[in-house]
Amino acid sequence: MSDDDPVRVPIEDSLDLHSFQPRDVPSVVDEYLQEARAHGFTEVRLIHGRGIGVQRRIVRSMLAGHPLVAAFADAPEERGGRGATIVRLTVTVGVDGPRARDAGPDPPPISRGTEA
Repeated sequence: MSDDDPVRVPIEDSLDLHSFQPRDVPSVVDEYLQEARAHGFTEVRLIHGRGIGVQRRIVRSMLAGHPLVAAFADAPEERGGRGATIVRLTVTVGVDGPRARDAGPDPPPISRGTEA
């Protein structure tokens, strides 16, 4: 397997970005958000780590303008605090009503593009 081969990531309610290079984070997060929404998730958690904030800045920058993102904020302390970002996805409404899968307890109120 070369560095350019695609990596298969299971679609769950969180994605740990530690194993990805910063240059790959925007495309990985974009594809993950698309798949998460297609799987019915309305909220996901992106784990970028605390460190010096490089991954966090990259994640926050791309979330701010992403069409599938309704809102985002730091995770509650018990779910990673500043080392993770909770993302609320836009809801797809179909013939049978909203399609959603709950990713856990409600996070604190958040608004689009703000940092807690």
